[in-house]
Amino acid sequence: MKRKARSTPKGRQVNPQALAEVRALLGDEPRRRDLLIEHLHKINDRYGHLSAPHLAALAEEMQLAMAEVYEVATFYHHFEVVKEGETAPPALTVRVCDSIACELAGSDELLKKLPSVLGKDVRVLHAPCVGRCEVAPCVHVGQNPVGNATIETVKKAVDAKKTACPETKYIDYATYRNGGGYKLIADCLADKHTREGLTKMMEDSGLRGLGGAGFPVGRKWKSVAAEPEPRLMAVNIDEGEPGTFKDRWYLERDPHRFLEGMIVAAWAVGIAEVYIYLRDEYAGCRAILERELAALKKNPPCALPPIYLRRGAGAYICGEESAMIESIEGKRGMPRLRPPYVAQKGLFGRPTLEHNMESVYWVREIFEKGPEWFAGQGRNGRKGLRSFSVSGRVKKPGMHLAPAGITVKELIDEYCGGMLEGHQFYGYLPGGASGGILPATKSDIPLDFDTLQPHGCFIGSAAIVILSDKDKASKAAINLMKFFHDESCGQCTPCRVGTAKALQLMETRKWDQPLLKELSQAMMDASICGLGQAAPNPALTVMRYFPQEVE
Repeated sequence: MKRKARSTPKGRQVNPQALAEVRALLGDEPRRRDLLIEHLHKINDRYGHLSAPHLAALAEEMQLAMAEVYEVATFYHHFEVVKEGETAPPALTVRVCDSIACELAGSDELLKKLPSVLGKDVRVLHAPCVGRCEVAPCVHVGQNPVGNATIETVKKAVDAKKTACPETKYIDYATYRNGGGYKLIADCLADKHTREGLTKMMEDSGLRGLGGAGFPVGRKWKSVAAEPEPRLMAVNIDEGEPGTFKDRWYLERDPHRFLEGMIVAAWAVGIAEVYIYLRDEYAGCRAILERELAALKKNPPCALPPIYLRRGAGAYICGEESAMIESIEGKRGMPRLRPPYVAQKGLFGRPTLEHNMESVYWVREIFEKGPEWFAGQGRNGRKGLRSFSVSGRVKKPGMHLAPAGITVKELIDEYCGGMLEGHQFYGYLPGGASGGILPATKSDIPLDFDTLQPHGCFIGSAAIVILSDKDKASKAAINLMKFFHDESCGQCTPCRVGTAKALQLMETRKWDQPLLKELSQAMMDASICGLGQAAPNPALTVMRYFPQEVE
């Protein structure tokens, strides 16, 4: 029997109007695969969501399979994918941060009350940490962060249509140049310094990676420089760890100190291209970097490598270096199996120098003041300075630059103005969500790399969250496990299933400690990346130091 001929071509048909709209948005931008996330942002920003016709049109325009576009669009929290037949979301979305610092400050009440107050024309969602823990609770009205939020201040921002991130004052390009900025990189390119000499200076300073892993900066430069050309650089400013906001703090004040340090590092390692990966929640920082990079490129102090700014889309997992690289390449942020390591085979398959933003922020100052200056800043036998993001029950939360090795008691008393009135120090998170929870009786431990591991914790990116006698460490651990469960990329079973099962066990009045410990060990042993490996730390430390809360 002869089959009847199809009236239309097989597969999804592209709507001509949607295709015209996508082409107009993309303009002359290249249609390369690695720009997929950037192009999805253009559509999402313009229409407030990603419709099925627009996704099909983008796939056609970029010569990609619809499945490739769809899997990326649905992976990231900030892309609003609307399937055929579904209703588009309201034009305005209000995101209420419910991570640990904001929960301590009352975000639960905001989440309960805001939907009825703001009405059906505004969508209210919970959000993972937005990186403004010093003004908790924080609410994003569109892209406008409302710090120390109340029902009244959020409603006022919505009614006034204040949805864009406000401008901040910072040291711009002209001011930075007038203060001696970019002299170091100009001198490097004029052969007044050597790559080897600058690398040794970083080694002598003792500067370690400040994104959490703490790998020595000078040694990393040497390692990547020994790899074959072309070599690339990826700067990680995803900063999604609950409690952490130091990178935003520096970017909002002195962006060119970071940019110059980045370019110097690229010169020292022989980097061909530089990619900056910035989390989507930092719309204000993105505007600053776009403006200042344009000023730098328009009137460069010397020859510059190609520098590209890439925008995240809401995924904590992209703080992991290989997941970030996948995202820069326009893919889902799924961590890679290692080896090979990114220093050997990273971005676009090339050897890659991966750095946290703050790691290169210190390069100019270390050069000008000498490595001995930086190495001599510590306390209790430790070396260097640390940028502590402090939040929770203290009078002066914020970013506090303090000596490495300072104790949490010294940090609270000398930098944070003491505990809030009516609150007694009870416990603390020494390293953000994944660094564990310690009791006040452990307040004399030097805060630095390698000092907290004997106690089942680590410092990570130095995010310190202070708990008081009005809080429960077990409740904080539940908040953190919810975060890890929501943010698991789902690639590996130990993390995907383990975080869900751990959360169920922790939400009971009495924890099944033997089972929870066994599950934690499986997650730590078998998870692909640091998310699953570190997710059990809060639960394990609560069982170790706060047993009265879970028995």
